[in-house]
Amino acid sequence: MCSMQHIAIAMVIMALTTYLIRVIPIGFVRKKLENEWIQDFVFYIPFCVLSAMTFPDVFYSTTPAGATSPHFLSASIATMVALVLAWKDKGLVQVALVAVFVAVLVELLAPLMF
Repeated sequence: MCSMQHIAIAMVIMALTTYLIRVIPIGFVRKKLENEWIQDFVFYIPFCVLSAMTFPDVFYSTTPAGATSPHFLSASIATMVALVLAWKDKGLVQVALVAVFVAVLVELLAPLMF
């Protein structure tokens, strides 16, 4: 179970991680970065770290109250729908709402299909 304290700690760790990765190069490198690979690395690392920390929770967020295991089917289908919408440059709110709707819909329809 996640308490508010665990959520707050996770948010602080994520914030510090993404902040430090951007601040450390600025503190140590005084001249302009000319290497394109290093520029890309500095730009994309915060997104990768944040994704790596939050993506696994996507599949565990569909665990019903009182259940011991998550429903990977609804999480997987909702994740695929979210990825397709994000690929088509839809907004963050639209992607999140549609993914939640799809997960709930699959949860409601799964007992009828299986």
